Formats: sequence, structure tokens, C-alpha cells
Amino acid sequence: MAYSLNQKIKNLTPYAPIVGHYDIRLDANESFLTLPDDVKKKAMEEALSSPLNRYPDPYATDLVRGFSKYYCVKPEYVTAGNGSDELISLIVGTFFEAGEELVMVVPDFSMYQFYAEVFGVKTTAFTKDESLHIDVERLCQYLIQSKARGVMFSNPCNPTSICLSKRQVHRMLREVPDCLFIVDEAYMDFADESVLSLVDDFDNLIVLRTCSKAIGLAAIRIGFAVAGEKITRAIRSVKSPYNVNTVSQKIGEAVFADPEFLMHAAKKIISSREHLYKGLLALHARYRGFDEVYESATNFVFIRTKYAKELYEGLLARSIAIRFMGGYLRITAGTQEENKAVLTALEELVKEY
Repeated sequence: MAYSLNQKIKNLTPYAPIVGHYDIRLDANESFLTLPDDVKKKAMEEALSSPLNRYPDPYATDLVRGFSKYYCVKPEYVTAGNGSDELISLIVGTFFEAGEELVMVVPDFSMYQFYAEVFGVKTTAFTKDESLHIDVERLCQYLIQSKARGVMFSNPCNPTSICLSKRQVHRMLREVPDCLFIVDEAYMDFADESVLSLVDDFDNLIVLRTCSKAIGLAAIRIGFAVAGEKITRAIRSVKSPYNVNTVSQKIGEAVFADPEFLMHAAKKIISSREHLYKGLLALHARYRGFDEVYESATNFVFIRTKYAKELYEGLLARSIAIRFMGGYLRITAGTQEENKAVLTALEELVKEY
């Protein structure tokens, strides 16, 4: 053989999304909303009028400016990326040496562990309590005692849908100043506990945001890392020079220029989530198929059930895709019709138990 794989790559477990056609897709936490026609028209006109024979703006200046204005952060603190995944990879590879300890707060988004393994970074798991909440005092003690180099977690959490308060994250930053906190706020548009305003005060904080959830631009892969100037300078120094393509930049710029749409979209998705959550609670009260339906601060609802596999397969057989996670199910909030369809299908299934 002319080549051999790096041993780290041999041991990786790739992310495994659901593939194939399903009439209803509630498995990937995407927005069910599309862009308004006027925003879409403006975005496409700007994208197609750009010189496509030229490389894109390496710093996505106008896109970053739009993001910064909407979220009230300084543009010099923001790095745009080809989705949050690229930024997670850059952060892990930049701030951690092979063998240094990065703490994962489990259960959480699987790609954190994936990129740590790619770079040979040692990971240890801090397990949430039985209610799936993070015990902040216990986590602080763990980080101090283990002398961990950093900790990475989503807030609100994917998959549990539970959110730490800004005050709780602030406490951890203050009590463990020698630890780098990477806080992934992919779902924070559905909550109100962001720590974006704290990047001025803490040089051990990186906040990640995405356009793939509330903003509804999953197809064009735009993410942002927000941190103090020193950290931002480091991230920008290692990223690919033209990492966000021109078409994505122009579409993103057009969307951030319409804050009314952004706020309306988040509210509409929250309303859909509440409808789904209440429907699932009603099923939980009526039948024995669910063990717990978790209150949500995201655009999905998380369920604990001993019949997770059977319910998941029953929905697939009805051409409805959701996420199966061991003894849990994760269901993305969809349109009114999609929510009704999944609730009807689940009732047909759970009443058998």
C-alpha cells in the first residue's frame, strides 16, 4: 500500500445523519421557515452580481458587520467561519496541544469529541446529573482539581434542550479563570441567556453562534466565533484565507439587514416548539410510552423513553424522520402540519404500550 491512515483517523466514529427521503424531516434541528421572497430576491441579486471569478473577502467584513450590529458585539471580536463546525475544529487545533485535557460535559454535541480526537487532544467526560442539568458548583470543582486546559459545551444544550443561565456561566468564568470556556450558543436565539456581552470582561471565553438554526441558512454554512481581541487574532491567523464563499456572504448580509425578519422567525419557531412540547406532554399524561418530556429552550423537544427504538422505527415507517439517541428521542419543531403529523403518529404508537 502506498499510504497508511493516521491512527487517530482509524479510530474515529463519523457523524451519521439520517439519509434518504422522508416526507417529514424533524431530525436535524433545521428551521422550517424559508426566507421571505423580498429578502431572497435581494440576496440572490447581490450574490449573482458579485464577481464570481474573484476570491471572496477573506474576513467577510460586511457579513461580520451585520452580525455584530444585530447581536450588539464589536466586529473586531468576530470571526466568520464555514459553519460552526469549521470554527470548532480551528479552536480545538489552535488552543490545545496533543495530550492536553479538554473537558466534555456529556451528553452534548458529538462533534466536539470528534474534533478533539482528530487533533489528538485528550478529553475527559464530566457527566450531567440525572435530570440532565449541569451542576455548576461540581463542574467548577472538577475543572479546578483536574487543572483542565478547557471545557466545551452547548448552551442551550443539544441534545437535552436545557439552558444554563447567564449568571451560572458568569460564575464559572470567574471561579475558573485559568480554563478556556468554549460556549456554543447555536440555539441561544430561542432563549435569553447569552454570554456574548461577557467577552469584553473575560479573556478565557469563546462564544460560538450559527446561522443554521433560528436564522434558517443551514444550506450555506455560516458560523461565528466571538471572543476578545487576543483570541480572535489567533483564530483569524489559522483559518483558511477565503473560508466563507462570496454567495454565502452576500446572502448572510441581506438577512442580517432585515432584523425584523430575524426576530419574527425566532418567535414563530418558539411558538411551534411550544405547540409540539404541549402536545407531547399531553401524550405523556395519557399514555405510558414516555418516561419524561423535557422543557425546551431550543427549537426541538427531548424525550426519555424505554421505547425509543420502537417509536423511532415506527415513525420512519410512516416516512417521518426524527433523531434516535439511545434511550431518548429528539424531535425538531416543524410546521403546524408537521407537528400534527408527528403527534398523531406517536399517539398511534404509544397507545400500544
